[in-house]
Amino acid sequence: MSHISSNPELLARVRRIAGQLAAVEKAIAASEPCATVLHRVAAVRGAVNGLLDEVIAEHLDAHVAASGLSEADRKAGADELLAVIRRYSK
Repeated sequence: MSHISSNPELLARVRRIAGQLAAVEKAIAASEPCATVLHRVAAVRGAVNGLLDEVIAEHLDAHVAASGLSEADRKAGADELLAVIRRYSK
């Protein structure tokens, strides 16, 4: 079971991001000015980056830095994180 699944703050963030995406869709459908759409998309990107930061921090705490982890568990956690960072930075 994921340690993240029990985090109501992260779920609230995701729901806010979904609302922001809906606002982007609505702005595009309503042919709102480009600047409005750009601002809304930038807000979504910032919110997703904030969510990613929180999930990365939780992953580090639970799968890399937690006491009692074996070296194999730490390496697996670090490898998972590195794969995500590489994918994100493309």
